[in-house]
Amino acid sequence: MKRIVSIQDISCFGKCSLTAALPITSAMGIETCVIPTAVLSTHTGTGFEGYTYRDLTSDIPQISAHWKRLNLRLDAICTGYLGSFEQIKIVSDFMDDFGTDDNLIIVDPVMGDKGEYYKGFNDGFANEMKKLCKKADVILPNLTEAALLLGEDYLGDSYDEKSIKELLARLATLGSDIVVLTGVSFNENSQGVMSYNRVTGEFSSYFSDNIPGYFHSTGDVFSATLSGALVKGFDMGRAIKVAVDFTVDCIKHTLGHEKEHWYGVMFEDCIGDLIEMIK
Repeated sequence: MKRIVSIQDISCFGKCSLTAALPITSAMGIETCVIPTAVLSTHTGTGFEGYTYRDLTSDIPQISAHWKRLNLRLDAICTGYLGSFEQIKIVSDFMDDFGTDDNLIIVDPVMGDKGEYYKGFNDGFANEMKKLCKKADVILPNLTEAALLLGEDYLGDSYDEKSIKELLARLATLGSDIVVLTGVSFNENSQGVMSYNRVTGEFSSYFSDNIPGYFHSTGDVFSATLSGALVKGFDMGRAIKVAVDFTVDCIKHTLGHEKEHWYGVMFEDCIGDLIEMIK
């Protein structure tokens, strides 16, 4: 059985971060280990003001040291939201300790959306995240994070396929072999992903229905599903298709239930669909 570790925060309520990654990759038949970087009572989205937060930065090196004594082997190291410069440095050290020629390092450089940093992040943080991306085999930025990593202006809606391919090629110079750019849309009816393999020079893309509205946790769902598919050995084209289709499936299952599930998509209802997708 393949073994993956997901390094990110855990929101006790809210269907995101580790509470999404763990069930999704487990359902894909992958042994899923976790390293929580922080514990929050809920996620930090609008409507959850007053959440609790406990920083677990100091626990990560101790977990790593114990795993080294156990001689644990990992088929993939996947990172999500990291909340500080110190966490980036510690996770970078973890990659040095557990990265091998045979495993995958997948970095989701969570920093912002809609052209702006998330609260608490800045250009200095983006510069440190670039160093982490250099150690990755695959990075998963959205359009905002792509601009922040490169120190460029956010494209907004002002792009075409040629400009996205050029953006992907520039992102690849950060050091990863594969760049997967999320939230790409060339018309109002579809949205999806484009990727670039720096080694082969190959671009691939996949698009599905563009569903109006904002749905929490879709980025975490996509990242976990894509990571799981890659660890299972799917080629990039199939991995992207599974991740996009499952994410859209989760959104569609949530439509009509936004009043009670405004805080996250109902991915639990779709786990059976995911299992069928990966057969």
